[in-house]
Parts: sequence; C-alpha cells; structure tokens
Amino acid sequence: MLLDGKRSVLKSHYDILSVREDANYEEIRKSYRSAIIDTHPDKIQATSKTSDIQHESRETFLMVQKAWEILSDPKSRGIYDRELRDARRDTETAEDVSLEEMMVEEVGEVLELFYECRCGDHFSIDSIELGEMGYSLGRDESKIFIRRPDSIPATGVLPCGSCSLKIRLTITIGS
Repeated sequence: MLLDGKRSVLKSHYDILSVREDANYEEIRKSYRSAIIDTHPDKIQATSKTSDIQHESRETFLMVQKAWEILSDPKSRGIYDRELRDARRDTETAEDVSLEEMMVEEVGEVLELFYECRCGDHFSIDSIELGEMGYSLGRDESKIFIRRPDSIPATGVLPCGSCSLKIRLTITIGS
C-alpha cells in the first residue's frame, strides 16, 4: 500500500480489483469485468443524481481501467510489482507496529485502530479501510481479531494525522 494525502492508505491496483497479488490472469480478468460493470458511470448516473457520487464513480471507473491495463499485461505487471515492492521497502517509517499494539475504539458500527505518535497525534486505520483491503476486523471483550479468506499477511504504511512520521502496520492473520 502506498500513501495518499486524502486517506490513510491508497489502494494498489490489486486492491482496486479485489484480487490477491499472486492472482492469475483469469482471476484478474473476472474481477475486472465485475468491477467495470459495477463502477460504470452510465450505471451510476441512472441510479444517482448527485454530482459528487457521479464524479467519484467516474474516478473509480478510471482506476479500475488503469489497474486492468497494468495487471493484464505480463510485462507491465512485472514492472508494477517491482515498483510496489520497492515502494514498500523504501518507505521510511518511524517504527513497525503490529495489530496487537493498536488501541481500538468503537465508533458506531466501525472499529477504529489508533497508535499514538510521538507528536501527540495518532496513526489510524478503520475497519472499513481494512475491509476494502479484504480483511474482516472484529473484536471480542479484550482482543481484536482479523480474518481474510486467503490468510496472507500484509503490511501498510500509515501517516500521522499531524506530523510527517509514518509507521508500518503489520497485519498477520490470527492477530
């Protein structure tokens, strides 16, 4: 995952198409076809009159198109995979944090995970963002848990809400 100024985490092309990074061509194609139908601006325009929703839908549609262009071609996918690995490795972080080290706060139906920054603000990610990444986050009395059908661990870089520091959040299944 890469950073985005508006959100905690920018989706990779794999996240946009909701496929694992080791997905084969057919899995990517199937997910692309489903996503392109779901995000097509004509479909959204017919169901919504709000220009903000239409604009967001158009952006999502273009992101799906771009993800398909890159992931459907073996050469461009190889280059993208190397760049993604390099970006993850080269991103300087203040520290590595596991899911267990995060504080959890329930905000309605959403679980928000926080980790205090040395500046006094927080690094955060919520159950909706994790859900978009394919993880199901839950909580019992004293422990948070995470599920993902493929049980693949992941890392994400989270920015502080105020300063320029970042942390690398490590997500392991069974946390």
